[in-house]
Amino acid sequence: MDKITGKQLAVKQKIHSCQLDGKGGMLPLNDKTEVTPERPGWLHFDYQQEGSLAWLKSTQLLPESFKEALSGESCRPRVSRQADGTLIILRSINLNSDSLPDPLVTMRIYITDSLILSTRHRPIYAVDEVVNELKKNTGPTHTGDWLVEVLDYLTDQASSFIDDIHGRVIDLEDGLLDRNVPPRGEMSLIRKQLIVLRRHLSPQRDVFSRLASERLPWMTNEDRHRMQDIADRLGRGLDDLDATISRTAVLVDEINALIAESMNRRTYTMSLMAMLFLPATFLTGLFGVNLGGIPGGNKEGAFALFCLCLLAVGGGIVLWLKRSKWL
Repeated sequence: MDKITGKQLAVKQKIHSCQLDGKGGMLPLNDKTEVTPERPGWLHFDYQQEGSLAWLKSTQLLPESFKEALSGESCRPRVSRQADGTLIILRSINLNSDSLPDPLVTMRIYITDSLILSTRHRPIYAVDEVVNELKKNTGPTHTGDWLVEVLDYLTDQASSFIDDIHGRVIDLEDGLLDRNVPPRGEMSLIRKQLIVLRRHLSPQRDVFSRLASERLPWMTNEDRHRMQDIADRLGRGLDDLDATISRTAVLVDEINALIAESMNRRTYTMSLMAMLFLPATFLTGLFGVNLGGIPGGNKEGAFALFCLCLLAVGGGIVLWLKRSKWL
């Protein structure tokens, strides 16, 4: 790639724009800036902003085939190489206020030994963490180091999110022991998030492993070892994710069994009530016919005697149900 100057990196609508000073800090970009492998440049912007999108379409700093990917045309994690540049598409945990029901946001990166272009639409807090490190002069020193730092934060956030969902599932299990059924839709939301995480984080682990194994010129051996550690950590998170998905399946079965048991209990109670009142209903219907010759129709106290008979019949049925262990 030809020499890159700060004038070529002038984007009006940018989120972050700096040059790594090679010592863990950053320098501002200006027209006289010259980016090199020792002091690479970094642009981070929202691809849906008109100024950023216009610059992305007109710049000659990256291949045409990568421009569409950086402008939001692809979201599945992958890594592609062309010439001396590498395109990396990653998924990050959505920590914004609209994180439900979509738990992931997309980050796209084009990286060479002297240039980093990263795009997103919704905020990605891993990038903010790297910027804070650069402000403290404890950040990355070269492009490979920058990539490892970003992926490290992305993996930490994913692991924390998986642990949070696992904790929610455990709380639901404890609630079921007390016969507390979760609100309708809560289990569906959890399972949807787990499935989305599994679908996108699994290929992302493959991306990390490929970055660790390929001999990219802008990554040192230390960067590759750290990258492999990150891939292994994400793999352990995916194992926890699979275990949580299995637990939710068992949890759904337990919820269905608890609801069915509750319905059976109510049906059983209503059947016993019908058995108790059926003889009384028969007797009241029989003595309530409007015909002559009803026994006790002209005698005082006949109604009270009839009520006592109904109580006796009801009491006898209750005793029979208890002896039969139906109650």
